[in-house]
Amino acid sequence: MNIDSLQKGIVIDHIRAGSGMRIYELLELDKLDCCVAVIKNARSTKYGRKDIIKIEDAIELNLDILGFIDHNITVDIIENGKIVEKKQLKLPHRLKNVITCRNPRCITSVEPHIDQIFVLSSEKRRQYRCAYCEQAYEDPTGKTVL
Repeated sequence: MNIDSLQKGIVIDHIRAGSGMRIYELLELDKLDCCVAVIKNARSTKYGRKDIIKIEDAIELNLDILGFIDHNITVDIIENGKIVEKKQLKLPHRLKNVITCRNPRCITSVEPHIDQIFVLSSEKRRQYRCAYCEQAYEDPTGKTVL
């Protein structure tokens, strides 16, 4: 398979295999008017398999979403066909409207218009807690964070 190189845009690289579509949805890349390529299960000497997203435009990305999903992801800014900036991600200290509180007694469950805010409570365990009720975030598989 051959995906053309970009002259100007963004490459989101080193995405954990299978997470590319989740990132595509969370970043709302379907709403862009430019070309977006999602490459799944690309060969990687470092990771074995990885996903890659190429965006053929210079847009603002929510780096907190990417850092939350996997802080090993790299974001390459491309201009004139060359990488001009390589952004390294870190776990965000605060997340807004990225994950939802599952506590049925939380104010966000009763008042759906309130922003879902989570704060990093343990960087080592990658654990977040709801800013309102302090409920620990658990992903749908039951693990305490990705």
